[in-house]
Amino acid sequence: MEKKFSPQSIFTLKEALSVIFWKRDDLKDFLTVAIENNAIVNSISWGGTKRQTVNELIERMINRLDIYGNDLLSLFIAVSDFDDFSNLKFWDDDGSKTKVAMEAVSKLRNHTKGYIQKTKELEESEKRRKETAKKIEKSRSLVDQLNSLKERFYVLAATKDLQKRGYDLEKFLYDLFLLYDLEPKGSFKIYGEQIDGAFTFQGTDYLLEAKWKKLVDRSDLAAFCYKVENKFKTGVGLLVTIEGVTSEAISPDFKSIIIMDGLDITTILDGRVSLTDLLFKKRRRAVETGKIYLNYSQL
Repeated sequence: MEKKFSPQSIFTLKEALSVIFWKRDDLKDFLTVAIENNAIVNSISWGGTKRQTVNELIERMINRLDIYGNDLLSLFIAVSDFDDFSNLKFWDDDGSKTKVAMEAVSKLRNHTKGYIQKTKELEESEKRRKETAKKIEKSRSLVDQLNSLKERFYVLAATKDLQKRGYDLEKFLYDLFLLYDLEPKGSFKIYGEQIDGAFTFQGTDYLLEAKWKKLVDRSDLAAFCYKVENKFKTGVGLLVTIEGVTSEAISPDFKSIIIMDGLDITTILDGRVSLTDLLFKKRRRAVETGKIYLNYSQL
């Protein structure tokens, strides 16, 4: 193994692993499937950058080739075979992330083609790809739970009792946020104010407001902003309005909230984007541009 893989090829493998996935969870899923002795995947540190994590993994494998020699070879083959960069699409506004990832894999192929038989790669590549997809899909019960929530959402949409629909929407959102481990809290009152809920995302506490009666107007946004800013010095709020907002509602004065609408909810339920990814991108765009209301299609 030491003779087969040069220092440059090891460096190229590390680089490719660091850029072919944007999210750590996707990288972890890939490694768990690609490596037979995959207990090492959970034993390394995932708290730093992807490059730090990948470097620790590969160095530990190199130091124990008696245990991980075959796994290192399998990892070279799996990354060399990699040709599905769709996981980067949501994060890749200008295509640069995908370009970097494709170039990194191409460089790795150039380093490995001399000692990995091409016929074996071609024969096994499609088999490994299908097996990997099956294992990852099987491990994710998220799809079934999203389908169950989708059915509930459509029942809500057909409800004619608006007061009941509003109450049930709060419970629906609680379960949706619970599914994504966002530590939701149900509705509560504080200092006489009704709060529809709260949750925690990336170490930040959010207040939640849920509306399904009409287009939200400027006064609704102002009232929610007051609730948020009156609770924390750096308060953040998420307003979920199924019907959307009026054209004149948005104001530069509203800086403490972001808005999610019915299109966002259905997109999450359809599995086209995760709730956490959408929240992350909405918050980042709000910080970068000041635009607190950009739905999935606009992002």
